[in-house]
Amino acid sequence: MPQKEIQEASYRYQKAVESKEEIVIGVNECVNDDTPLRIKTLHISPALREHQVQRLQTLRAQRNHQAVKQTLSELKGAAQSDQNLMPFLIHCVKEYATLGEICYTLKEIFGAYQEPSF
Repeated sequence: MPQKEIQEASYRYQKAVESKEEIVIGVNECVNDDTPLRIKTLHISPALREHQVQRLQTLRAQRNHQAVKQTLSELKGAAQSDQNLMPFLIHCVKEYATLGEICYTLKEIFGAYQEPSF
C-alpha cells in the first residue's frame, strides 16, 4: 500500500511539472537551452576491472573456506529464527564471506523482493 501511494504521488508530481502547474527552476522554468546538460559518468577501465577480479580470486583462494561455510550456515539458521542477524552478518564479513554469498544465503530464507503490480 505505501509503495502504491508513493508511486501515485510521484506520477501526479511529474504530471504537474510537465504541465507547469508545479514550477521547478532549471527544469521547466528559467532553463538555459544554449548549454547542453552533460552528466559525467564513471568509466571503469578494463585493467581496473581485471585487477578487482584478481583480488577477489586471491581472497577466495586464501580465506578459510570451512570458517566461511560455517558462518554462512549460522547466518542461515539465525535467519530462520527471530534472532538479530547483525552479529551473524559481522561474523560472516570477518571471515571474508562475500556480499554475494551473504545475499544468496539470506535469499534462500527470505526470497527476493518482487515489485508488486498495481
